[in-house]
Amino acid sequence: MDCAYIVDLVLNILHKLPFLGNDFNEPKIFDSMSITYDDFAKLDIRVAKIISTERIPGKTKIIKGVIDLGDQSRSLIIGGAQYFTPEELVGKTVIAITNLEPKTVGGVESNAMLLAADLNDKPYWLTVDSDVPTGTKIK
Repeated sequence: MDCAYIVDLVLNILHKLPFLGNDFNEPKIFDSMSITYDDFAKLDIRVAKIISTERIPGKTKIIKGVIDLGDQSRSLIIGGAQYFTPEELVGKTVIAITNLEPKTVGGVESNAMLLAADLNDKPYWLTVDSDVPTGTKIK
């Protein structure tokens, strides 16, 4: 499965969700092409916890992280480093797509992608609102 295809699928799904505009008063819906449930079902989306982070020399917008998925851990690239210190992210419960093809970014292999809302280029990590075990599948 092509990594760009999966990213497009996720973006198409996320763009269909209601989103609060910059004024926080006017809901906006993005027009996008439809995808089938079968396409969505191809994504392996799971609850994860960020267990370690570190800066990447020469990079200001990304950091290297490791997430716990319950039965395994994965290294990945985390965007938005200009808004957070690496230490602030450790311990956060996040939502990750875990079946993307590995991709090397900034000299680091990324083996998952964290989902986030994007407001003015700042990520707000998607999460769950109670104690859901790491590795739990999102459907």
